[in-house]
Amino acid sequence: MNKTQHTPSVKWLARTLHIAAVLALLACSSCSRIDEEGKVLRLPLRADDPKSLDPVQGSTVYDNKATCQVYETLVQYKYLIRPPELEPLLLSEMPTISEDRLTYHFKLKPGVLFHDDPCFPDGKGRELVTDDVFYSWKRMADNGNNPKSWWLLKDTIKGFDEYREQQNAAVEAQTGSFDYDAPVAGMQKINDHEFRVILKQPVQRFMWVLAMFQTAIVPREAVEKYGDRFGRHPVGTGPFTLAEEDWRPGQRMVFYKNPSYHPCYYPTEHMPSDVAAGWTKDAGKRLPLVDRLEFQFFVQDQPMWLSFRTGKIDYTQVPDEYFDEAFLKRTKQLRPKLVREGITTQNVELLDFIFRGFNMEDELLGGYGEKQKKLRQAISLAIDLDEFNEAFYSGINTVYDGPIPPGLEGFPPDGKADVSYRGPNLERARQLLAEAGYPEGKGLPRIEFYTSSGRNNVEQTELLKRQLGKINVEINAQIVEFSTLIEKVHNKKAPFFGFAWGSDYPDAENNLALFYSPNAAPGSNSFNYSRPEYDRLYEQIRSMPPSPERTELYIKMRDMVIEDTPYTGSMGRTRFYLINPWLKNFKVTEDFYNWPKYLDVTQRGVYPSEN
Repeated sequence: MNKTQHTPSVKWLARTLHIAAVLALLACSSCSRIDEEGKVLRLPLRADDPKSLDPVQGSTVYDNKATCQVYETLVQYKYLIRPPELEPLLLSEMPTISEDRLTYHFKLKPGVLFHDDPCFPDGKGRELVTDDVFYSWKRMADNGNNPKSWWLLKDTIKGFDEYREQQNAAVEAQTGSFDYDAPVAGMQKINDHEFRVILKQPVQRFMWVLAMFQTAIVPREAVEKYGDRFGRHPVGTGPFTLAEEDWRPGQRMVFYKNPSYHPCYYPTEHMPSDVAAGWTKDAGKRLPLVDRLEFQFFVQDQPMWLSFRTGKIDYTQVPDEYFDEAFLKRTKQLRPKLVREGITTQNVELLDFIFRGFNMEDELLGGYGEKQKKLRQAISLAIDLDEFNEAFYSGINTVYDGPIPPGLEGFPPDGKADVSYRGPNLERARQLLAEAGYPEGKGLPRIEFYTSSGRNNVEQTELLKRQLGKINVEINAQIVEFSTLIEKVHNKKAPFFGFAWGSDYPDAENNLALFYSPNAAPGSNSFNYSRPEYDRLYEQIRSMPPSPERTELYIKMRDMVIEDTPYTGSMGRTRFYLINPWLKNFKVTEDFYNWPKYLDVTQRGVYPSEN
């Protein structure tokens, strides 16, 4: 079903329900942002549920959003500064780095306490120390934890890969348990608040990785006390706490202000435009600024949109099918009715890689022979991304070749690479399909395609079916919850699948890591792509500082991936947000997610247009 057919009925229902919901809301004191328990943030999370708040088991943006409210990393992004820069969080200062870029000297911030919890003597949270850092990182090496992000530290710290291999081998051979106290050559404790980390080679991304939620610091006592429950019973140092009973799967999570949160303050460093936007008024205030944070889960976009329009959540990302209801299509300006209500808007161009991927280990779609490659190329050439962009994204996405999104080195000029299999080119698609052994699609089995059930993915899948049908390629759509989709991909059970990757840090090396063979599923290489020449180039670039020479290698690797076609794509979104007038200090970003601690709310009032 295309947008023209789908949108009017959705808008009619939205407007009808809006009238009734507003009347109920005006009599509903529970929607207040300030109550007997203090200030309350109510924010949307567009997923069915985070599956675990154990940092080493997290892999999705939804895991990230929830986990970093309770756990913290050594460094964080500066909230108001663009482009992104790092600053200390659990450190007292940024580390000193040796001239050869191999040795990092860290100093922990004194007085940082873990949340009060029964895992500690007398239930009082103890101080974070060096041993906690090393223990937390070692958990990423323990296969028994089902870690999703070992690739972040693989081939990085001296002796760490050897430690991982030895400890897991002992467990598998049943000759011992995983020994967290065994030394790692590159992790050197100086005292409880100082340590050194020695790298195997210079790794350009190392400091960016230390800002990622997967490297957050956890206490050993909590892991050992709660075992399998640890992922639902977080004990961190973060600005908020979460009790198990306050996590209602499929509904919401309720976090409370951490009364023992270490001194952190609203930033004084800012961009010139932040003053006029009102984002500097709370400079110097101690964080967090609210008393309670509620994440409400939305698998479908319509309930999220209605919750925003009835004041039940503080902001919303604008769902694609509601774009015309929020903005004047020609100018992209906010509609006057929303302006009168005090609603404001922001947008951000995402470091975004929207794709449909192939499992390169699949018997039908995988492989590196000419026939297998031509089959994938034919499928790619049949897909019209511009039609997807117009039908589902109001034409505001950037369509481009390769896996490197706009804004990063290696992005092709105007989005068009010298090597390209971007459709639509049905004549060439049919030719390649015949050369792959399936003339006019004859003999080609129906392809299993997995995507998530949220947003407008049902309609997008119907368009995908129609486009591929033009070359007689049939897909069998499996539309599942996002968590199930990721599980299928991690287990290599999805032959053809679709989702998006947001760059973890502003360097194309992060996107190119998606095709490095040691990162195969359940790592970030969901395509299970494996090409030795590509791996050698990746191992070269990961130690190179930014330079024209490194960018040239990025381009070479980009074009190599395009030629092998382990995915079809790409698109990058510009995300539009609407913000209710009582939400303060919200400077939109999707580069990091610990920003709720900077937000504030005032008492909710009645919309001006509803008087």
